[in-house]
Amino acid sequence: MTYQTPSYAPPDSLRGLLQRGRGLGHLRALDDPAAAAPYVYDCIRQEWRWDSQCDDRARYHARLLRDLGLPIGPLLDQLAGDEESVWRAGGVLELLALAGDGEAAEGLRDYVRHGEHWVGVMESIATAWPRAWWEGLREVALERIAGEEEEPWAREPWEHFGMARDPATRMAAQPDPERERLGTDALLALIGEPGTTAADQVGVLRLLAPRGPQPGLIPLVPLLGHPGVDRPLPGVRAALRRLGAHAVPAARAWARDERPWLAALGREVLDDHPGPEALPGLLRELAELRHQEEWCGPDATARRLAHIGPPAADAVPPLRALMRQTPHSYERADYLRAIAAIDPGAAEDLYKECLWDCEVRTLLIAVAAAPATDPVVRARVVALRDDPLEDPDVRAAAAERAEGFADLV
Repeated sequence: MTYQTPSYAPPDSLRGLLQRGRGLGHLRALDDPAAAAPYVYDCIRQEWRWDSQCDDRARYHARLLRDLGLPIGPLLDQLAGDEESVWRAGGVLELLALAGDGEAAEGLRDYVRHGEHWVGVMESIATAWPRAWWEGLREVALERIAGEEEEPWAREPWEHFGMARDPATRMAAQPDPERERLGTDALLALIGEPGTTAADQVGVLRLLAPRGPQPGLIPLVPLLGHPGVDRPLPGVRAALRRLGAHAVPAARAWARDERPWLAALGREVLDDHPGPEALPGLLRELAELRHQEEWCGPDATARRLAHIGPPAADAVPPLRALMRQTPHSYERADYLRAIAAIDPGAAEDLYKECLWDCEVRTLLIAVAAAPATDPVVRARVVALRDDPLEDPDVRAAAAERAEGFADLV
């Protein structure tokens, strides 16, 4: 699908930068808060994300409101809108409350008491906030949920409130503690047991995901096809991405398999680890995607170019252009990583800007690689470490990076 973006402002304008969630937008907004304010509110009022399931914005908008000293009244007013408007404003207010904004916290509590789309807000703050902040809403939540047509699916706050949910829903939501205690070898063995269902295999893949790359999974991949459907089970592709080049030898055999799903999976793995002979085709592919403004997809091409490394130097200019132009902010991390793999020096100026990016993946790369000799970088990393509004993974990475700064002062 080719998507034109006539409604996006130019990528280097203040409005365009803020629409795309770029770090440079935050920095320019700090220079002129009055000029930035209407654009910030507009980005929260309207849905500017290319893919609302992938592209992050809430933390970016919350940072802007806090750092620019903008009032949250327009967001509280937005809670009177439709469900999508409430979701966008509520997500920002939820984060601002974590950063110490009492008006934001009380605004959301009041919405739970009186708002139309209150269930999603209640479940969201129960996930994000300390329990002491929301458990006082027990009586009003239980009274209001009794009038809803559908039973909620989320576990919290309903379990804490003592609400008896449908047994089938409760069963689906509960993890299997015995299986969680199994070692990696035992989980891998479970995949291959004759009585293991496809659903159980998916559950095992989810348990293995946080444990890192699993070479022992490679010989089991042919067992992980979806029954009756020509595709691998959910989680297989992600597991193979974690394995990287370790899966390439087996993928050569999979690519010749008579099962279409396995043959296609093998070709995907081989395509993702190209040799120098693939470079001309990948450069053409990248140029065509950019020319057509096909914003969803260049990340895969970027990852393949990263495997080729320095010989792909001609890819750096279009990758930098994609970093600047794309509205699909989730893909920026892959462009940044590819630029660094091809020409580390070409990424140095980008790392600093990306310390204010909207995407956690991009922030993590920048925190790890931004030049510590720059005092602005050091100050920003320390600020990320100490920011209650920030993603926990980013705070942890910033804390680790900041430990080494003492030797540079």
